[in-house]
Amino acid sequence: MLIAAAVILSLLGLALTVAGIVALLRLRPLRALVRVLAGSLLLALGVIAALLTIGMVGYHALTNEALALRIDIAPAASQHFTAAVYWPDGSVANYTLAGDEIYVDAKVLKWKPWANVLGLYTSYQIDRIAGRYRDLAQEQSAPRTVFALNDASPVDLFALRRKFAQLAPAFDAEYGSASFVPADVARTIEVRVSNTGLLIRAADLAR
Repeated sequence: MLIAAAVILSLLGLALTVAGIVALLRLRPLRALVRVLAGSLLLALGVIAALLTIGMVGYHALTNEALALRIDIAPAASQHFTAAVYWPDGSVANYTLAGDEIYVDAKVLKWKPWANVLGLYTSYQIDRIAGRYRDLAQEQSAPRTVFALNDASPVDLFALRRKFAQLAPAFDAEYGSASFVPADVARTIEVRVSNTGLLIRAADLAR
């Protein structure tokens, strides 16, 4: 719906703007002003819809608990392990991490009821995977391994909401949720997203 709205609003705005220019050439300044202003407003709304569409790339609608990732953990050495990350679409990525635990976090956007009409609902984006040390001193001084799990978008809605309180009527950057579990034994885990945040369960217990 956002893509359709962006296209329709932009086309209507462009048509009205052109009509306003034509009216101006015909020496009808009042009609020209009205059409140009209306066209500019529709163009602005079209641009906003387009920016929302771009900003929502990588986010997934959240209605009930959803499977976000499946991860195979394999210890490699003391406080080092590999993580094979399987996405629901079938793609796979491999990471070598340092620490005692595997850590995953996500961004969650909660849209206001009026935005639901446009098809915008609570959405999530898995953000990062990292190794985590149990010992605080190690966490502060030992080598850190952190990797992005999403492609950077030119429009970061989560960051914009945090920065600009004026966006509050549209949506909330509800929370940055994170979870971590031990990574000292070989096993498969599932990372799930619920309305209360991230959950990590052993794969055989998640079903």
